Amino acid sequence: MLTTSLGPEAELCPLEPWQAAEFFAYTDRARAHLAPWLPWTGAVTDTASARRFLQRFADSQAADGPRIYGIRLSGELVGGMIFRLFDAAQGSCELGAWLAPEAQGRGLVTRAAGAMIDWAVGARGLSRVEWLVSPANGPSIAVAKRLGMTHEGTLRSVFEMDGKRHDLELWAVLEEEWRQRAGSHPHE
Repeated sequence: MLTTSLGPEAELCPLEPWQAAEFFAYTDRARAHLAPWLPWTGAVTDTASARRFLQRFADSQAADGPRIYGIRLSGELVGGMIFRLFDAAQGSCELGAWLAPEAQGRGLVTRAAGAMIDWAVGARGLSRVEWLVSPANGPSIAVAKRLGMTHEGTLRSVFEMDGKRHDLELWAVLEEEWRQRAGSHPHE
């Protein structure tokens, strides 16, 4: 998957180690907004740590594992998408997303996630796409619903962040559901 249009002036594109300074600047600028939902924001504290973070994904992608992409609006990095888990042999993956406050409300994450699901199901033949989200993250839950995902349950006390245990809702769409939905609602 290379650069994919998300509409006028918006695109989903690779996010690579050579873009570490830009990724750090974005993370630093949006940290207060992102930190309640994304534990990795505490680890991206300068350009060097941003480069290590992006390099892990570059190495993983080279081994056909998890990968990371940026969401750009008018050329500016405003968010990202991730295959946090990607297991082609088992036919499943997990998507994640983040977006700066000023870029919200434009459908960017829904369209980016749709493009990634299309690729995972269509090009790679995956059978299952998951979306894990905090029960308190209404906008992310709304994306899962718009994508036609099913809420399969809540994982209780699944991780610790800032001294507190957090739950995660598990949403998923299966390959046959996605193909059926895509045929009746192409790229909403």
